[in-house]
Amino acid sequence: MKTRNSLPSAAELLEEENSPNITKRKLVVEITKELVDEAAARAAEAEKAGELVEAKEPLSQLEVMAVIQKTLDHISKAMAADQKVELRNFGVFEVKVRKARVGRNPNHPAVDVPIPQRAVVKFKAGKDMREAVLRLTPSESPVKKKLGAV
Repeated sequence: MKTRNSLPSAAELLEEENSPNITKRKLVVEITKELVDEAAARAAEAEKAGELVEAKEPLSQLEVMAVIQKTLDHISKAMAADQKVELRNFGVFEVKVRKARVGRNPNHPAVDVPIPQRAVVKFKAGKDMREAVLRLTPSESPVKKKLGAV
């Protein structure tokens, strides 16, 4: 079992790199690359203009990781305190209470399974994210293609 402070193996890093999912590690690497590129661009612009600019090192991966972790910790803490977290242009996280209900066990459909009420986290995407995701929608759904071919 991997602990929070253990370093990932080379195989884990390679697997993570090829994964289509965004992990915290991928996020740290991408943000660090962007910060390094932005710092290099600022330095190049200053050099073109003949200005002397104090060289400022971009954040390291460890510093970026700390910022991301603190952000996630604060969001988690706010959710645990039943607060709504609104991130402009991203979305809103809020705690909702799901009502108690009766479920069914597919292996024993005659037996009712009581499901107690519980608090769950709900996410509502912001306008920018919603629009970006809508652009992923294919022009014709597979269902329409099947119906049209019949």
